[in-house]
Amino acid sequence: MVANLADVTPGSKVRVVEIRGGLGIRQRLSCLGIHPGDLMIVQASGIMRGPVLVSIHDNKVALGRGVASKILVEVIN
Repeated sequence: MVANLADVTPGSKVRVVEIRGGLGIRQRLSCLGIHPGDLMIVQASGIMRGPVLVSIHDNKVALGRGVASKILVEVIN
């Protein structure tokens, strides 16, 4: 099942399928260590459309809802 990262429930393990967006957002996510094919765990999702906290490569990264909605992921659970 493919969904955007903003819609995934906390505690889910996901694989990045695609990053939709321009060069700027792809470069920014690359600097944070987020690339297609990477595995990450959704730690928390903010209440009332707040940020999404993910764990990737032993780091925790908070992503805004706009950025998270551009990351397509496959739920692995």
